[in-house]
Amino acid sequence: MSGRWIEPEIVIVGGGPAGMCAAISAADLGADVLLVDRSKKLGGQLVKQTHMFFGSKKQFASVRGLDIAEILLQEIENAGRTRPGRVSVMTDATVLGFYRDGVLTADHRGQYIKIKPKATIVATGASEKFLGFSNNDLPGIYGAGAVQTLMNEHGVVPGQNALMVGSGNIGLIVSYQLMQAGVNVKAVVEAAPTIGGYLVHASKIRRMGIPIYTSHTVTRAHGSESVEGVTVMRLDDAWRPVAGTEMDVKADLLCISVGLSPLAELLWQVGCEMKYIAELDGHVPLRGDDMQTSVPGVFVAGDVAGVEEASSAMVEGRLAGLCAAGALGYDSPNFSSMRTDCVRQLIELRKGPTGEKIRNGIAQAWRKAPEGRVC
Repeated sequence: MSGRWIEPEIVIVGGGPAGMCAAISAADLGADVLLVDRSKKLGGQLVKQTHMFFGSKKQFASVRGLDIAEILLQEIENAGRTRPGRVSVMTDATVLGFYRDGVLTADHRGQYIKIKPKATIVATGASEKFLGFSNNDLPGIYGAGAVQTLMNEHGVVPGQNALMVGSGNIGLIVSYQLMQAGVNVKAVVEAAPTIGGYLVHASKIRRMGIPIYTSHTVTRAHGSESVEGVTVMRLDDAWRPVAGTEMDVKADLLCISVGLSPLAELLWQVGCEMKYIAELDGHVPLRGDDMQTSVPGVFVAGDVAGVEEASSAMVEGRLAGLCAAGALGYDSPNFSSMRTDCVRQLIELRKGPTGEKIRNGIAQAWRKAPEGRVC
């Protein structure tokens, strides 16, 4: 199959927060960028996030995720007019492979495309993990991200009585959004002995009357054509269900929010050195302080490099875009200060007790950069 051949300076795979910020950053230095995403519009998870962000002004504090997506999209559209570089966007395009000679292949609306960039930034994000229990394939059982998509993008309420499994930030935020949509959230169930998300999110849903059961899990879903109820059990210190603690909850919607896994298939294929790091939620590429992997010219940013908040993904994207363009010879009088600013933002976002897990994971993913590296 011959297909179409494209040779951009930098290709970015993934048009979520990390990929969009990488494109803007690389264009700021003057690079010619191609941003590829499988969805019909850019923004990734941002387009369905109606809550306001934390962080600093640089990370869009007090701005809703869907509004951040529009701000970044406007910056991308202005590239070439307000920036020395240019960003071309290819949506509705699925990258099929990433080969050792640096060529990527993609399906763009039925057309086979071959892409040969000088540098590549992989910002493919992460996929939702699921949970094993009896009848977990009944209709009415969704991942939290799918529920957000149905409600916030398509205006579809997926049920009337819901049970949320997982008290991380996504589980807590989606529980709140379900209540806003008129869904009765019966409870949030968390297998760990403590709540996983920010207490400010937990407090919001508790004020709405939603109980949070820690050290509990779902053991069975009930129903014939779709889910009609769920059995919940308490867990002991070894995470084993305690007999006699069964609690049946009537629900037509079971929402699973038990974490994400980095979507790293392209990195495996191109030969990046990978390592399983539990703190980063799966296999991630070893990388240097410039976000470059063990394969020269291949950079990473966002959840594919380790699952974090969207604020960190955006900063990593800016750092990766800056360093990828720098590696191609693009420079600026402010290059060093821009890079230092990104590093400082990441340190700030990861500080404190809540960031300890991420800091430990990043330390394990560290890869000393070869001499002569631009960043």
